[in-house]
Amino acid sequence: MTHDTPDRPPILTIGYGSRSMEDFIATLQRYGVRYVIDIRSAPYSRYKPEFSKDALDGALDEAGIRYVFMGDALGGRPDDAECYDAEGKVDYETVKTKPFYRAGLERIATAFEQQNHVVLMCSEGKPQDCHRSKLIGVSLDEAGIPVQHIDENGDLKSQEEVMVIVRPQPSLFEEFDALTSRKKYAPGSSVQALPDDDEDAWQ
Repeated sequence: MTHDTPDRPPILTIGYGSRSMEDFIATLQRYGVRYVIDIRSAPYSRYKPEFSKDALDGALDEAGIRYVFMGDALGGRPDDAECYDAEGKVDYETVKTKPFYRAGLERIATAFEQQNHVVLMCSEGKPQDCHRSKLIGVSLDEAGIPVQHIDENGDLKSQEEVMVIVRPQPSLFEEFDALTSRKKYAPGSSVQALPDDDEDAWQ
């Protein structure tokens, strides 16, 4: 699907990262956001509990911003085991084919058509390290829907700009830790899933 885009606000994305709630809301207000779409698979945070679902919903409501949870459709850790490879890493190409993901994208497309000012929110502050650019941003771009990412400094970056940022090569120890995490927390593991703070830890 493709969309004509004259004078329509783009779909925005943001990660709360190290922001305080006050800074987070101020950033949303700066860009005229009316709806926050939570795309965390698990909408809770042990490190920043103020960004857990209920607390965040309340804070946004006080600021006149509506909270909507869509992590079940657009989260970075799908429940469907078919979305993971043998090492427990998410296969984005497989995710793109899933009905739950396609339905989620349709809802975002509808928001765009209705000219709603929405932002897709995850935990990772840097958009280049998050599935909101590597998965959802790619899908929206392919559909002809403009997307811009609010980075960790509060500045806007286009999908193209974000995708050309190269992530530093991990050290041998980081690679070992990442592989261990993938095996421990892959679907079907007896170990409890990671909280939202690690949403994109092994993407």
